[in-house]
Amino acid sequence: MKDALKVYGPLALLALASIWLALSLIDPAPPRKITFASGGSGGAYYSLAQQYKQALSESDVEVEVLETRGSVENLDLLMAGEADVAFIQGGLAGPENREKLRSLAGMFHEPFWVFMREDVGADDFGDLSDVRLAIGPDGSGTRALALDLQETWGGDWTDKSRRSESGLAAASALKAGDLDAAAFSASIDAPYIEDLLETDGISLLPFERAPALARRTAALDEVTLYRGILDLENDVPAQDVPLIASVAQLAVDEALHPAIQSLLLEASENIHSGNSAFAPAGTFPDKSLIDMPLSSEAERYWKNGPSFLRNYFSFQVANFLERAWVFLIPLITLLIPLVRVAPPIYRWRVRRKIYVWYKDLRELEARGREATTNDQRDEVLTELSKLQKEVGELDVPLSYTEEVYHLRSHIAFVRQLVQGLYSREAGIPAVKTA
Repeated sequence: MKDALKVYGPLALLALASIWLALSLIDPAPPRKITFASGGSGGAYYSLAQQYKQALSESDVEVEVLETRGSVENLDLLMAGEADVAFIQGGLAGPENREKLRSLAGMFHEPFWVFMREDVGADDFGDLSDVRLAIGPDGSGTRALALDLQETWGGDWTDKSRRSESGLAAASALKAGDLDAAAFSASIDAPYIEDLLETDGISLLPFERAPALARRTAALDEVTLYRGILDLENDVPAQDVPLIASVAQLAVDEALHPAIQSLLLEASENIHSGNSAFAPAGTFPDKSLIDMPLSSEAERYWKNGPSFLRNYFSFQVANFLERAWVFLIPLITLLIPLVRVAPPIYRWRVRRKIYVWYKDLRELEARGREATTNDQRDEVLTELSKLQKEVGELDVPLSYTEEVYHLRSHIAFVRQLVQGLYSREAGIPAVKTA
């Protein structure tokens, strides 16, 4: 056992050192915690971010969801490195954002709703330039898109057409007559949207030129609010309404670990691929409805899907194997000759323990033959007895016992030889000894 440890121990240490070196050179492991910039706690962004948090927790990745004012703040947090991933409303990214940030895909429609009191009498968005129009607070995606559309329609928009009310507050002010119109970038599931659609005296402004607007901006899309989709029995809405919708995309810092991006993409297929009021099942995620560069990992994912190993292993195991496989081949190449050379080295070490005694045995035989006195021969015989005892205590594997007994028989032969010389010198017949 000691010989085996002496041979195989260093080889095991060398293998472990090689593995350690390989692990230190491979790509770093993905983080165990990421930060997700979402939106207000009552909005769709926040709710969906919670779904991502739940999905990633199943792969032991913790997601910290940040409550924000919306897409503009989310962009700022991503640019500042204070968030790793965020929902970004389409059409908001500027050149500086496109340099640093990447999109995983467009995830869902965010219709741009413009509700107005019926006495306003507007036919399109440009007719609202001098009415009391709420477009949300600074930092909100609604305000950013509304300002962009105001520039598209041209003309001078008065300050009162840029009121800052949003959400439920804007809806309540519109119903109370404190506003003439209000704009929202919100999900159809937002409670105030359904309420306004069913409120007498409030009408939804159609975007008849939605196809043209969609062609102008990659992350905008034309959608239709179909007649009766909210309430078939009461016919709400009472007619098809063309709308323009931004496409919320999942944006990440370009330095975010590819494995985390892949994990987010896996979750996105489960979260966003279902049927919705504005798109049939399977429409989203959509890598074409984005206005930021597609990340290289997303491009690979949408082309090939999850990695081969991810289909069979958990996220952590698959990721480790994907990072380590590059070094497995050279590591195996190194270990094969080491494993092959170990048995010969082991055999040599065991036999060496036996063969090393033959040097002493040959010296004793030579001294016995050259001895001229019985005292010299007695000394040789004493040393042979000592040698025989030491060899008898030799510990070797059972498979090498035969070689030990050969050595012991050779020692006995030399003893017999020296005793024969001793007897002839004394004139006494030699006695055979074992």
